[in-house]
Amino acid sequence: MSITMYSTSIPVFQQMLGSLQVILQKAQAHAAEKKIEDQVFLQARLAPDMFNLIRQVQIATDFAKGISARLAGVDVPDFQDTENSFEELQARLHKTIDFMRELTPSQFEGAEEREIVLRPGTPKEKKLSGEAYLLSYGLPQFFFHVTTTYAILRHHGIELGKRDYMGTY
Repeated sequence: MSITMYSTSIPVFQQMLGSLQVILQKAQAHAAEKKIEDQVFLQARLAPDMFNLIRQVQIATDFAKGISARLAGVDVPDFQDTENSFEELQARLHKTIDFMRELTPSQFEGAEEREIVLRPGTPKEKKLSGEAYLLSYGLPQFFFHVTTTYAILRHHGIELGKRDYMGTY
């Protein structure tokens, strides 16, 4: 079986979003065990000028669903950024994974050549092939926000390891 745009995106997103589900469960359990308010972790950040944990998860899901939709040639689902609890972040992750489950490999045929326009109509507009969009822009962005979520929680004392980050593969 050859490597396809579907196989280099959807399974990767599903694996890492599943990892985020487990990581957030561990954080919530840790907060309950130690009697720490959930918001301590949800509002945590690595540096003052970085987004908090909630926003990191939102952006990770935005990249996963956005990249998947654009490569499949379907509309990007619109999620409101209103999450404020572990439960709401879990629901967002679940909704993102469910969206990706609906996509089929045939929808990704020819996606490597599909033109993807970032920030259309703005001075920052950039046009990329689907392959460049996925490999040079989308996946690095996605992994940055997944990794940052992991790092925030690890930095704040949640017992996490590489297996937690990697998820099920």
